[in-house]
Amino acid sequence: MDKGTVLRWLISFAMCVSLFIIPVSGQRVENHFVKPITGTWINLAYQDVRNKYTNPQHFDYTAPALWRQKIKELSEMGIEYLVFMAVANEGKAYYPSKLMPHAYAPEKESPVDVIMDMADELGMKVFMSTGWAKNQDDNLQDPAIKQRQLQMMEELAALYRNHKAFYGWYLPVEDCLCPIFAEHAVQSVNTLVEKARVLTPGKKTLISPYGIVNSAFDDPAYERQLAKLKVDIIAYQDEIGCVREQFPLLRLKRSWEKLRAIHDRLGIALWANCETFTWENETNDRASALIPSAYSRLLSQQVAASVAGVETITSFMMYGLFDKPDSPFQLGQPIWSNKAYTDYMAWKNGDKYWNYLAASFAGTLISGEIAKTDNVLWQKMLDGKLAEESSADTCWVEFAPGYHELFFDFGKIVHLKQFMFRVLNYKSQDICLPENISLSVSDDGIR
Repeated sequence: MDKGTVLRWLISFAMCVSLFIIPVSGQRVENHFVKPITGTWINLAYQDVRNKYTNPQHFDYTAPALWRQKIKELSEMGIEYLVFMAVANEGKAYYPSKLMPHAYAPEKESPVDVIMDMADELGMKVFMSTGWAKNQDDNLQDPAIKQRQLQMMEELAALYRNHKAFYGWYLPVEDCLCPIFAEHAVQSVNTLVEKARVLTPGKKTLISPYGIVNSAFDDPAYERQLAKLKVDIIAYQDEIGCVREQFPLLRLKRSWEKLRAIHDRLGIALWANCETFTWENETNDRASALIPSAYSRLLSQQVAASVAGVETITSFMMYGLFDKPDSPFQLGQPIWSNKAYTDYMAWKNGDKYWNYLAASFAGTLISGEIAKTDNVLWQKMLDGKLAEESSADTCWVEFAPGYHELFFDFGKIVHLKQFMFRVLNYKSQDICLPENISLSVSDDGIR
């Protein structure tokens, strides 16, 4: 409806807050460029407290019914690629192995069989893992570890290569790219790739290294090491969930751009492994459970990867961090996993709020009607400059704790449909969301 010339905001803050505001007037926001998450890792073993909400110990997480339901739910979310993190752990297999005893009850179908059958049925693509030879700390320089991985590949290929869903191999060589990919890691990858090509010609090979926050992209040796790899796909861990630095999204955007340029020269597919998690207690601690991050953070990660031109966005991980509210198997944190699912699916289904936020992350959100104010500080909120996710960005306007009244004048009668407040929330510096915001309008610019 048409409302008058003056907008009056009454804002109450509990603590210091940075605020950016965009009055949107009938603006159409297109976010088709933002890629959804179409791949996820599948973790079959409880390894430590990090798996509290993905492989909970209070029920049988090898149960066939669990995996039939979870794979169905992942497919409904738009997941196309399933990546086994590992198909064995601590000398026990999650598939019908002859090399080692089984980690599931003998009268039950194996979790790997169930997942492969469901993927066949739903038209999904599976990357089979070559690990663990022992456990998550496999030493790839140990000849015994290398030999066991090759033996597992032979067994797994015989069992699963004829499945329609068998798309390729995940090589769990999660070495650090800090500052470059180590030579022993390159050789480990290539040994497994060569074996994969013999066993399953034409199938893809995937690795997912970490350490891009410390990568020496500008060092020619960095690209030379990657050029030695015979792998088809590299899905880099974006490390946002691991919080390697105070404001990691700023560096991440530049890192994706540099990696895109390198991969264009190498001809290796560039995928993103967006970390969907945060931590229940201490960060980067195996004694702290993984819980879902706020979707606003994950959406920013999706935008950063999409703008840089990654081919596919995958995630470690979706199930357990994103729980469908009516799922018969609720694995995740009781409140936040349902919210993560609801928020993500709202964005995927075109929710206007999330579309506006994504556009603000991409720098494509533009105010529809330009207001004015006599206050120089407030005017910064209307200058069209979008602040990044850092309290040091001077585009944010900071308000001290207390009660504030803001006045903006459009100078004419305007038709207003949407208003967007973009607020920085960073508890570590006592920068928080406002407790309350109220909005009033004037028909004559006076009252």
